[in-house]
Amino acid sequence: MVDGGANIVEAVWSSVSSIIHLGGTTIGSARCKDFRERAGRLKAAKNLIGRGITNLVVIGGDGSLTGANLFRQEWGSLLDELLKNGEITAEQRNKYKILNIAGLVGSIDNDFCGTDMTIGTDSALHRIIEATDAIISTAYSHQRTFIMEVMGRHCGYLALVAALASEADYVFIPEDPAPLNWQEKLCTKLYQ
Repeated sequence: MVDGGANIVEAVWSSVSSIIHLGGTTIGSARCKDFRERAGRLKAAKNLIGRGITNLVVIGGDGSLTGANLFRQEWGSLLDELLKNGEITAEQRNKYKILNIAGLVGSIDNDFCGTDMTIGTDSALHRIIEATDAIISTAYSHQRTFIMEVMGRHCGYLALVAALASEADYVFIPEDPAPLNWQEKLCTKLYQ
């Protein structure tokens, strides 16, 4: 949105067909450092008005959805500033006075209340299990123990479900912090 130009294209069915199984930002979207500052959001507002866009679907986690909400809150003042600077007309200011945003939680953490699974969790879990399967065969053949760390920040969903799926001997999750003597307990479990 901030860069505008050829970076803003109309999405059609063919834009997103055959990508459901792919992880990551396959459609080419990503975080934008400039959007964190008002000047960046002002550029984004100008680019959207120039394209006649007032409806956005934002897929992301805390940062993206917080940024989208701030953009929505500032929308009127951004348009006023663009009008004052002569970058849009009064007619455009009135025509595009409302910005509609639909926020979809896209977070591998799966830490949003009211959803069964957030966008990104399933593909992240799939990649974890693929990596775990490869590591397990190495661990067996070399008679070694491996400790794996997965993403999830303050939510242990990925760690817990991956541990269940891979028959892990031990798992640490943020919701149930490790006891002080966890190393001893882990060694005892591994000797069994």
